[in-house]
Amino acid sequence: MNDAADPTPPDTAPAPLRRILLVDCDAFFVQVARMEDPEGAGKEELLIVGGRPEERGVVASASYATRRYGVRSAMPVAQALRLCPAAKVVPVPRAACSRKSREVRAVLERFAPVVEPASIDEFYLDLTGTEALYGGEPLEATAERIRRAVREATGIAVSIGGGTQRLIAKLAVGEAKPNGVRIVPPGGEAEYMLRFELADIPGVGPVLAERLRRLGMRTVPDALRHDERTLCEWIGEAQGRSLYRKIRGIDPTPVRSGREAKSISREETFPRDLHGDDELETELLRLVMRAAADLRSEGLRARTVTVKLRDHDFRTRQAGRTLPEAIESDRAIHTVALELLRKLRAARRTGARLLGVSLSQLGHAGGPEQFTLFDGPAADRPETDRDRRLSRTLDELRGRFGAGAVVPGKVLNRPPA
Repeated sequence: MNDAADPTPPDTAPAPLRRILLVDCDAFFVQVARMEDPEGAGKEELLIVGGRPEERGVVASASYATRRYGVRSAMPVAQALRLCPAAKVVPVPRAACSRKSREVRAVLERFAPVVEPASIDEFYLDLTGTEALYGGEPLEATAERIRRAVREATGIAVSIGGGTQRLIAKLAVGEAKPNGVRIVPPGGEAEYMLRFELADIPGVGPVLAERLRRLGMRTVPDALRHDERTLCEWIGEAQGRSLYRKIRGIDPTPVRSGREAKSISREETFPRDLHGDDELETELLRLVMRAAADLRSEGLRARTVTVKLRDHDFRTRQAGRTLPEAIESDRAIHTVALELLRKLRAARRTGARLLGVSLSQLGHAGGPEQFTLFDGPAADRPETDRDRRLSRTLDELRGRFGAGAVVPGKVLNRPPA
């Protein structure tokens, strides 16, 4: 027998069809706010979560009844109240939202071997190869069981979209809302895409959508008339190739479990413009304390600190610094952030409507490191082991006795922004 004459090439079995779901918690912040305050927010049909009526914050989420008035996420609260004056506005219950998000993920991990958080209220699931585990039931039936299990275990209503691609799942979940399931069958991806405008496609932002419109392309069928080379010539190589695939329902992006955050940030829009350096530096310290606590709660450290400042005329500026080693303590992060804020203020000293701090280039915190024998950090060491121990001790105290248990004197006499 001549093995070389065997015409059957090895490893020709087709790859299994991917089974991707996107679980999206419906109006998540609204649901959690109602759970946390059943006698207040829980009884409000017209509810906006994201700030206070007298502040210039933005809408984090709005009840479906409120959305019928045109209120949308990321809209200024003041504008939302002009559209729906009867709506009640409440702040985001941050701690409760984080807790509920973890509860939802725990339920999803009972059903799928791979769960990837896309945000605090969105989770991609990869069920590829689990057909035998579910007795060959259709993906839609599995999604329905997941939806019911999440509601029973956490009280959170979710919608689920699914198909063979992440892109398809993302678009389908929009059609499933609220509290429904929409699965696009294998082989139906290209036909499914025909119903969408280009602006509906994830990754096609307002600027690109307007550029495509000027080129005569508003809908997916409009773009399908052009080949890949033409799209690349018109909108650039990377965007052209990406759009060419997406309008055909092609998205090979895998679902990965344990996806780590790329950055941790905190920002505040002020109820009035702040002009004084002292006021801004106090608010910066408050933001640093919150962002650093978030960082440590995830067991992370950061190498890059960025400060963002939005001036009274909506001009947004930012400055950042990358350090030779990762840091986590309030003192070290605040030292860098304060330097950056003063740099921004020196370049343009005017009223500020928003201030933010972001921590990026994140990595997991390791064990204690060796520092100089002297009390302060060495010239090339922005943080000491003592800084880290102190910050972690304060985290424990605030966790036991409340966020206001131990705070610097600079912020003690100022109400939270």
